[in-house]
Amino acid sequence: MKKLSIKSWALDDRPREKMLFKGQTSLSDAELIAILIGSGNRDESAVALSKRILGSVNNNLHQLSKLSINELMHFKGVGEAKAISIITALELGKRRHFEHIPNAEKIKSSKDAFLIMQPFLSDLQHEEFWVVYLNNANKVLSKKQISKGGLNSTLVDVRLIFKKALELLAVGVILYHNHPSGKLSPSLSDKQLTQKIKEAGASLDIKVLDHLIITEKTYFSFADESIL
Repeated sequence: MKKLSIKSWALDDRPREKMLFKGQTSLSDAELIAILIGSGNRDESAVALSKRILGSVNNNLHQLSKLSINELMHFKGVGEAKAISIITALELGKRRHFEHIPNAEKIKSSKDAFLIMQPFLSDLQHEEFWVVYLNNANKVLSKKQISKGGLNSTLVDVRLIFKKALELLAVGVILYHNHPSGKLSPSLSDKQLTQKIKEAGASLDIKVLDHLIITEKTYFSFADESIL
């Protein structure tokens, strides 16, 4: 028995045609994923398979983006190519959201700082350390990943942070790292690293304005908690 391809469905059930006649906003998440994978398996259509994949993450696209290629391939009818297509589409969506925030945006609060980096850090399964560089009007000059590590830590080279700052003539920086565990409280090593970077910046007249720990939905601000 052949796989149930989109071409074999009734016209009203074809998401590609539905998109053409009604627009992309008329499609459900499952229908959009069905277009990506093209076909289901011997027992279910691409839409049915897509619904089952979404159901495994409570129909949450954010959670879906956390699945690895191997995890997606556990679903019957999803091979490596289809898994890569799903992950690619979700990654493009995340990057689109990130690029929607202009580099010239002015940071006025810790919430502003959080929203700039949330798309890149909130759903990672490993730690990453980033720096946002600012001019004297607190406008963003650049964003740079300094390091990436394992589940619980990442090594940070302070020299790399300020090499970039000097190239940009930045007067301030905001530090970021994520906690995949979901715990917001800074560790002793987090505090020590922040102090080390702050002292290095002071000698160059570059101020560390904040250090944000980012989890899936929220953040911890060193500046807001007066421990910077």
